[in-house]
Amino acid sequence: MSTIHTAVILAAGLGSRLKNRTVRMPKGFLEIEGRSLIERSVELLLQSGINRIVIGTGHVAEQYEAFASRYSEISCIRSELFATTGSMYTFYNMRDILTEPLLLLESDLLYHPSGLQALLQHPCPDVILASGATHSGDEVFIETGKENRLINMSKNPDELHHIDAELVGITKLSPEIYRRMFNFCESTMDKQPKLDYEHAMVAISDECNPIVVHKIDQYPWCEIDDESHLQRALQDVWPRIKMNG
Repeated sequence: MSTIHTAVILAAGLGSRLKNRTVRMPKGFLEIEGRSLIERSVELLLQSGINRIVIGTGHVAEQYEAFASRYSEISCIRSELFATTGSMYTFYNMRDILTEPLLLLESDLLYHPSGLQALLQHPCPDVILASGATHSGDEVFIETGKENRLINMSKNPDELHHIDAELVGITKLSPEIYRRMFNFCESTMDKQPKLDYEHAMVAISDECNPIVVHKIDQYPWCEIDDESHLQRALQDVWPRIKMNG
């Protein structure tokens, strides 16, 4: 089990489904009880022993730069092509500065810190954090095989043979696996500029290089992509997080 001190946060997206809320502000700056998602996530990472955080920025990148200036542990890498590429390209932009095992997170998450500890303590080097059914809308469903290995992920359940879990958006990755993801991104960029990191993981995960899915059935978390997600965060997820410490 490797000790992990690095985290990458993917934060380049436009957040267009939140309309006026994110015209001049990244999704990560949405606030829950006066505290932004990105600030809360960073503090949880630091408390978990992470001492290097790289934020992949794009839309309104200067706001992340200003935020990062408050922390010696944070640096930002801006994607100049954020408007025409997907989350995998944001990650790919960091290929020259990443050499160690890391946690990969989405920027629009509200989550309980126990998920971080579950990944950090998991004996496998490459692990996806997953939950039971949330019925939140816009879920990424996961199909697993023997020994909880990743088989497939999709927002369309018809593309899976069976649904075993839902993607949370926090993953532990070894250098071997994320370099394979970078190579896959490079080889498919012309045809798939909007490639997301989830599909890159599916593409490179196999029996020789497995990615394991760690499911916590009642895990309190949500992503905030639209108004319904925000209301769920405020009315359901945040009260559950507070109740569970």
